[in-house]
Amino acid sequence: MSRSPAAVPTVTADNVLALAPDAAVLEAARALAGAWRQTGRHGTALWGLCAGGGADPYRTVVDLSGPAYHCSCPSRKFPCKHALSLLLLRSRDEVAEADAPVGFAAEWLAARPRGTSTHGTGQSTLERRRARVDAGLRDLETWLADQIRTGLAQADHSASALEAVAARMVDAQAPGVAAALRQLPRRLLGNDEWPAVLLSEYARLHLLVGAHRRLGELRPEQAAGVRAHIGYPVRSDDVRTGTPAVRDHWMVLGVRITEEERVFSRRALLRGRYTRRWAQVIEHNFGSASFAGERPVPGTMAESDLHFYPAAVPLRAVRGAYHELAQPFTTLACDSATIADQLADHARALGIDPWLRSHPMVLTAVSPTFGDGGWYLAEADGTALPLAASVEVPWRLIGLSGGHPLTVVGEWTAAGLIPLAALVNGEMVDVEPGTSLGTPAPGTAVSAAAEAIVPTALLGTARRPLDPARLAHTVATALRPADPEHTLLDAAMLQELYHRGGAVPGHAQPLTPAESDDRLLLPAAAARRLRDLVAGNSPMLAEWFAAALPRDPRAPDALCAELLEAARTQPALRDSLLRLTGARGRWLAALHPRWRPMLRAGDDDPRVWTHGRPAERRNWLAAVRGRDAAAARAALAETWSREPARGRAELLAVLANGPELADEALLEMGLDDTRAEVRRVAADLLARLPDSAYCARMRERARRWVRVRSGALLPELPEELGESARRDGLTDRLDPVAYRRDGGVDIDAERLRRLMAATPLDHWTSLCGSAAAATALHLSDDILGPVCAGWSEAALAQRDSSWAAHLFEVLTTTPTLGADPRLRQELFGLLPLDHRVRYLCGLDSSWLAEVELLLPALAHPWPQPVADHVVRLLLDRAQLAQARPGAAGLSPASYRTLLRSATIHFPVPASRAVATAARLCGDPHWHSAFDQLTDGLTQRLRMLEELA
Repeated sequence: MSRSPAAVPTVTADNVLALAPDAAVLEAARALAGAWRQTGRHGTALWGLCAGGGADPYRTVVDLSGPAYHCSCPSRKFPCKHALSLLLLRSRDEVAEADAPVGFAAEWLAARPRGTSTHGTGQSTLERRRARVDAGLRDLETWLADQIRTGLAQADHSASALEAVAARMVDAQAPGVAAALRQLPRRLLGNDEWPAVLLSEYARLHLLVGAHRRLGELRPEQAAGVRAHIGYPVRSDDVRTGTPAVRDHWMVLGVRITEEERVFSRRALLRGRYTRRWAQVIEHNFGSASFAGERPVPGTMAESDLHFYPAAVPLRAVRGAYHELAQPFTTLACDSATIADQLADHARALGIDPWLRSHPMVLTAVSPTFGDGGWYLAEADGTALPLAASVEVPWRLIGLSGGHPLTVVGEWTAAGLIPLAALVNGEMVDVEPGTSLGTPAPGTAVSAAAEAIVPTALLGTARRPLDPARLAHTVATALRPADPEHTLLDAAMLQELYHRGGAVPGHAQPLTPAESDDRLLLPAAAARRLRDLVAGNSPMLAEWFAAALPRDPRAPDALCAELLEAARTQPALRDSLLRLTGARGRWLAALHPRWRPMLRAGDDDPRVWTHGRPAERRNWLAAVRGRDAAAARAALAETWSREPARGRAELLAVLANGPELADEALLEMGLDDTRAEVRRVAADLLARLPDSAYCARMRERARRWVRVRSGALLPELPEELGESARRDGLTDRLDPVAYRRDGGVDIDAERLRRLMAATPLDHWTSLCGSAAAATALHLSDDILGPVCAGWSEAALAQRDSSWAAHLFEVLTTTPTLGADPRLRQELFGLLPLDHRVRYLCGLDSSWLAEVELLLPALAHPWPQPVADHVVRLLLDRAQLAQARPGAAGLSPASYRTLLRSATIHFPVPASRAVATAARLCGDPHWHSAFDQLTDGLTQRLRMLEELA
C-alpha cells in the first residue's frame, strides 16, 4: 500500500495479496464481496459490518497506517478473511468516504496504544514489526535446537508438524520463513537424501535467525537482504520513489510462470545490455495466470528504468518509466560468459548473500552432453556444468543444439544449472524443462563432506556430539564456540556455503554433432501451427501434412523433441513426423531411450526382414511390395513356414496392395493354415483374383448350390460341406453372429453370405443378364439379408461401381434388411462422384441423418455444391429452431458431429456461405454455431496460407 502525497496509504490488489496469510484466506475473502454493509473510510481508517453465520454481523476495522486490524470474528488468522475482504473493497474504490469513524471503529482506534496510532512513522512501524518477528524467530530457534538435539531420525518433521511451525511464523509476520518450511514436505517426498535436505534448510534458517538478531550490526544493504528473506513487505511504490532508477536497454531473456495454492507468479528474467546487470521482475495474481502488467516477450528489449529492491545482491526490480517501445534483439553481449567466470560471479554473490538459492548465468559456446551421472553443458575443451537432476532432461535444448555450441541462459542452483532459454541464430528460444506451470523446488547441495555432519544430526547431539576433526579445515577453523546443536547447524551452513561457493567445473566430452539438413525450414507461423495441432491431436493434421509434405520441409530444431514425443504416442502420424524432424530428429531420438525404437533401418535393408521386430518387418514387406511385388512375394514365401502363427495373417494382408495372379500359390498356402484368421485373409484376397482356381471353385459351387427359377433366387446348400469347402473358408465364423433362426444360429445363412461374397460377380451377371436383373430377383425373407450382404461385400472387394449402385439402392429402399450403415456408406463411396453429389443434394433437412452417414464417403475436401447444400440444410434447422423454441432435435447440439466434420472437410471458400447463414439466422445458439464453423474454416485458410 503506497503512500500518496496526503500520507494516506493507497490500497491495491497486489498489496492485499501480499498481506494474506495463505491462499485459502484470500479466496474466502474474495467470496465475501457481497456480504458487507455500512462500510466507510476516514483518513487511514476503514470499517464495515460483514454478515456471518450468526445473528450479529462481524465488526471489522483496519488502520492503514500500521497496518493494523481488528475483527470480532473468532479466526486465528492475521489478518482474517473479513479484514482482507474489506481491503479488497477499498482497492476497488467501493468504500465511501465518511465524516468520521462510526462508533465501534472510533472506539477501537481510540483504544490503540500511542505507539501504534495513525501518527506513527515508517521507522516505528518497522521497529514494531521487527519486535514481533524477533519473538517468532526466538521460538523458531528453540524449535530448531530441539530438532537437532533430539535427532532428525526421531524428531517429527511431518507435513503437519512443519505446517504448525509455519503458521507460527505467519503470526510472527515472517512469511518468507513460513514459505520455506511449507516447501519442505514436497522436497523431502521420495528423496533418498532427505536428511541432508532437511539439515540444510534448518541450517539456513538458523543463520537467518542469527542475522536478524544482529540487524543493527549489518550494512544497510545486508540488513535489507535479511529482511527480504524473512518476508518483510516492501511496497513497490516505495521502491520506485525511494531507489535510484537504472536506465538501460533491458533485454527479456526468459519468462516463467509458477503456481502455488492458486497464487500465480510471473517471473521475467532481464539483463541490461550496457550495464550487464541482472534483474527479475515478479508479478502475482490469484486464481489465474492473467497479469495486469505488460506481458514481457522473450527476445525483445526496451530502453526503460528499473528500480531495484534493497538487497545484499539486488536482483528483484520493478518497472519505472519507458523511454522507447520494445524491439527484438539478436545478440547477447557478455564480458565473461565462460563457465569458470560465471561460477566466480556466483561465488561472489553467495559470499554477500549466503541465503541465495539461485543466481542467473549466461554461458556462450556451450552444448548439452551426457557425462557421469547425468547431463551437462560443456565447452569445446570439455569444461562442463551439470544440469540440475531435480528437473526433467531439457530435450528441447538438446535438440536445439544438435551437438553444436550455442548461448544458454539459466539459473545456477545448489542442485545444478536449470536452463531457461537459448540464443540461436539471433532468436531467444524457451528451453525450460517440464511444463510452463509448476512450482520449482529449490535444490540442495549434498556434498561428500556432509557425511561428517548428517549422521550426527540424525542421531541428535544429545547422543553423539559433532567431531570437528572430520570437517574441512576451513569450516572447522571458522566455527565459534556454541551449544552443541547450534555448533552443528553452524557447521552444516558453513559446509554448504564452502561446497557451493567453491564449486569447480566438471568435465564431459561434447557429443558428436548431428548431420546437417539442407531442406527448407518450415515458416515460423507454420511451425507454431504444427506445434499446436500436434499438442491437441487436431483432426486438421491430415490436411496440414497433405499440404506441407510435398514440399519436404524440415521442422525447426526447437520443435524436434515435441514432434518425436508425438510420434511415439501417435503411431498414425509417426512417419510424417519423423520425416519433418529429419537428420536432427534421428540424432536426438538416438539419445532418448523411449524414442530410440522408432529409428529403424531403411526399407532397402534386408536385415529388417531377418532380424526386425514384427511391426518393422511388416512395414519393410509393405515397402518392398510397393516397389517390387515379386521380391516381396518371394521373401514371404521363403519364410512362411517359420513365421509365428499370430503374425502370418498380418503379413499375408500386405499382399492386398495390388493382388495379382502370381500371388495365388502363396495364398493357397494360406488356405491350408491352422488359424481361421489366416484362412480368411487368404480367401478374401483370392476372391479378388477372378482367374484364380479359388474363384473357379466358387463359381462351380454357386452354379450347383444357387439356382434362379421363375424370377427368384433359390439357394440349395448341402447339409454337410466337404473338406474342400471348409478349406476355402465357407465354414469359418469370424464375425459376430448376424443371423438366427428358431432361437439359434442360422448356419446356412452364414454360409450363404460367405458364398455370395466369395463368388465373382460376373457369375451372377452372366446368369441373370445384368446387375440390375440380379438385384431385382425375388429373395425370401430368410435369405434376403445374407444374399444382399454377401453381394455388397463382393462389390466392395471387386470395386464394381455398377453393382454398388444397385445394391445401395436395394439397401436404402428395403428397411426390413436392417443393413449395416457402414456397408451402405462404403457402397456409396464406390459410386461415381457426380452420382454421389446429385444424391446428397437431393435430400432435404429431414434427411440430415442420412447426409451425415454418407458424407464420409466423399474425399477431402467435400465438393462445393455439397457444402453449400449442407449449409442450407443446417440453416433450415436453425429457422425451425427459431420458430419452435425448445423443440427437441433442433438445437446445434443435435448436429455437433456434422458441424465438427464440416469444420474439417468443407472447402475453405464455403466460409462465405456459412457467414451468410449466420446473418440470416435468428436463433442465438445456431448463430454461435455458424460463427464457430466460420472461425474453423478461417483457421484452415490461414493454415494453408502459412504453408504457401
